[in-house]
Amino acid sequence: MRIAFVSNVVYPYVTGGAEKRIHEIGTRLADRGHAVTVYGRHFWDGPAEITHGGMTLRAVAPEADLYAEERRSITEAIDFAARALPSLRRRLRNGEHDVVVASVFPYFPVLSTKLASLRTDTPLVTTWHEVWGDYWEEYLGRLAPFGKVTERITARTSQHPTAISAITADRLAAIGPDRDDIEIVPNGIDVEQVRTVPLPDRGYDVLFAGRLIEHKNVDVLLKAFDAVAAEHDATLGIVGDGPERDRLEAKRDTLTNSDRVDFLGFLDDYEDVLGHMRAADVFASPSTREGFGITFLEAMAADCTVIAADHPESAASEVIADAGFCVEPTVDALTERLDAALGGARPPTSPTDHAQKYDWDAIAEQAETAYRRAIDGAW
Repeated sequence: MRIAFVSNVVYPYVTGGAEKRIHEIGTRLADRGHAVTVYGRHFWDGPAEITHGGMTLRAVAPEADLYAEERRSITEAIDFAARALPSLRRRLRNGEHDVVVASVFPYFPVLSTKLASLRTDTPLVTTWHEVWGDYWEEYLGRLAPFGKVTERITARTSQHPTAISAITADRLAAIGPDRDDIEIVPNGIDVEQVRTVPLPDRGYDVLFAGRLIEHKNVDVLLKAFDAVAAEHDATLGIVGDGPERDRLEAKRDTLTNSDRVDFLGFLDDYEDVLGHMRAADVFASPSTREGFGITFLEAMAADCTVIAADHPESAASEVIADAGFCVEPTVDALTERLDAALGGARPPTSPTDHAQKYDWDAIAEQAETAYRRAIDGAW
């Protein structure tokens, strides 16, 4: 197959989940003999077209800031979509690709990719990481209707949709395609990498890793940990940064066991995060909004006891299954489960065995099958 991915950000030059997914799947498909091209912004040094990991990286727009203050820049997404359209249209009409895959979100590159594919036989496959719905009101405030309308237009655009989880597929079906037309191709992890990364100089008994934003509920974790820390002689490491950091550090300073809690900030080296997971006994993240939850899988591959939130806006229970624990995102429920986990309670299914099912090799095979079905018209 000749596969094109469209993504304004390109891994490893920008290190987010969506672009890492493209890298992991794309490099494995390239190893299997497929011709893989990624259309993105020019975040790398050197010419506009390079080879990386067996894939062709083709810049169709210059490097740009992705964020306007704390939010993803709408103008950046529109600019990339507009700049990518001419090159994509020319190459798709020349028959250079058998299938084109666009990530959602942002939405505008999906719409421009669809325009580029008109009057061609090249199918558009989309990867839906989340469907925001009413969350737009929290994210954009008075501009929320703009986000909702754009999301719905994108969902109703003719496409072959994949979703990273069943909860995302259900949300997508509520605003666009039939649920039966949505294939689930989850995110993955490199199990061997997790199991072999170096350990940190200092580890923590309990670990959190993620962006410090309100729905991650790190304040709930702080209170729950404080209630059990002394009894288990435990420590807590918090990896990540974000707009809530100052408030959370102030909250930490009011705890009885504040000296047992460290904020490690954002760790530039991804393997440093994995190393801390290997060193930890428990990974706890009471986040109430997770389109997937890749950190849960990474922590399970590191043989942590994972504790997550049981919440309708989170795919945690789907990802974790019975290889970890999902509790109500309250201080009391998290305290009880932390106490048990630090006391040695383990889930019914081996976390490492469960994580193996999500190794990127297996996920790449699922993606390959989905792309072939789109090309063959079997979808």
